[in-house]
Amino acid sequence: MRLRLDDQPLFLIIVACAALSMMLPAIVALGTEEFLIARSFFYAGVLGMILTWLIAIARGRQSWTGRNTDLIGLLSLLGTYVLVPVYLAIPFQESIGQTSFLNAYLEMVSALTTTGAPLFEPGRLSPVLELWRAQVGWMGGLLIWVAAAAVLAPLNLGGFEVTWAAASGGPDSYADRFQRADILRRVGRNFVQLAPIYTVLTAVLCVLLLINGDTALVALCHAMSTMATSGITPIGGLPNADSGIAGEMVILLFLVFALSRVSFTTDTSVSRFGLHLDPELRLGALIVLGVPVLLFLRHWIAAFEVDAGEDVALGLRALWGALFTVMSFLTTAGFESGEWDSAQVWSGLGTPGIILMGLAIMGGGVATTAGGVKLMRVFALYLNGLQEMQKLVHPNAVAGIGAVARRIGRQGAYHAWIFFMLFAMTLAALMMLLALFGQDFEAATVLAVAALTTTGPLLEHGSDAVIRLGELGAAAKVVFAAGMVLGRLELLAFIALLNPDLWRG
Repeated sequence: MRLRLDDQPLFLIIVACAALSMMLPAIVALGTEEFLIARSFFYAGVLGMILTWLIAIARGRQSWTGRNTDLIGLLSLLGTYVLVPVYLAIPFQESIGQTSFLNAYLEMVSALTTTGAPLFEPGRLSPVLELWRAQVGWMGGLLIWVAAAAVLAPLNLGGFEVTWAAASGGPDSYADRFQRADILRRVGRNFVQLAPIYTVLTAVLCVLLLINGDTALVALCHAMSTMATSGITPIGGLPNADSGIAGEMVILLFLVFALSRVSFTTDTSVSRFGLHLDPELRLGALIVLGVPVLLFLRHWIAAFEVDAGEDVALGLRALWGALFTVMSFLTTAGFESGEWDSAQVWSGLGTPGIILMGLAIMGGGVATTAGGVKLMRVFALYLNGLQEMQKLVHPNAVAGIGAVARRIGRQGAYHAWIFFMLFAMTLAALMMLLALFGQDFEAATVLAVAALTTTGPLLEHGSDAVIRLGELGAAAKVVFAAGMVLGRLELLAFIALLNPDLWRG
């Protein structure tokens, strides 16, 4: 019996792709003569492909055309982040051998949601397993690139609710919901369009890092982690990389793709502002340039007090460290510059971790791999506040608001404010749950922010004391995993699943 891809559920196809992806670490492990790891990934991948094939045969040609594609897409995305890590964790846990399955599951959820929270100490995992972590994070980044336009945009979720032409079909797309393409066709069309761009950008970045001195494993892992903004590194961070400042400069250029979707595609309404008018790029540039300058001035003033203010070279290195780290945490990648500590050496002052948490909460662009509240929502709130202040000063004035403001409008600011309140309440709820399971206030705050913004490196840089996930209790680990899924999909997606109209559609 001939099987067609269009007749299969989206979730089953995603599981089959996950099974196929296990062949890469199996081949690499075979080449490095790590036979236990090679067998674990090969057997898990083959069994996964066989089971998905048998399920497809058992289903037959049951077409999904005409069904509620919005609900199917959202449930498939939720199932991917909750259930697929169970399958991905099987060969990972078997390869390590001395860790619990919960730890392996937490690691895979962290990678797939592009959080990149470090669970194992540097050097604990073999190079093949480090590659697998980065690969899962890379696949999670591609998934959100595709799902943003194919699943979230038609439902006006994920930041699309802020713009006037919220979905990819324009302002009338909601009325045309039942006339849109099937979910598999939407996913397939976006995958064909975006996967080559994503792959080529990763390959180019990897080659540039290799040219600047990184080893093959480090260059590939850092390239994949940069494009996915997962912050996963096999060597404990960029300060240990051989590429140095040159490598950081290259990574900084590619982090721009996490500031705005307009930087790599025009497939949705938020990408139709134009590069020169894009509010996310403008606001992101303002933050990336403004915050490091303020940090530099703070350290510069303190440096004069310790007679180090005239050390120009050290001051420039401190400025670069602040610039790169601010960009990295704003895009929720969480890489720390090798020169980040230069400012402390220069002035003797530490940099509060709350600044990094604030940057992560702002987040990157809508429909990118970055997490957080998103720059478009922050810009909508700023624009609404500016208009209200202008009305207070000139209540009878009549003036144009510009093309960008017309696309956002009052409803955009209203939706942004609702999301911000939901984000704050979810953050408070996560903090209370983590505190209930044994975490102090500071640790609970950092854990909750790291989970909801998908910025795992905050566990190391968000406070003075490094938070180690492996030392958390089982209940706290489950809460943290749930927070990462919630942060990746956003609370609005879960609220949408409770909407009876969506289930009746």
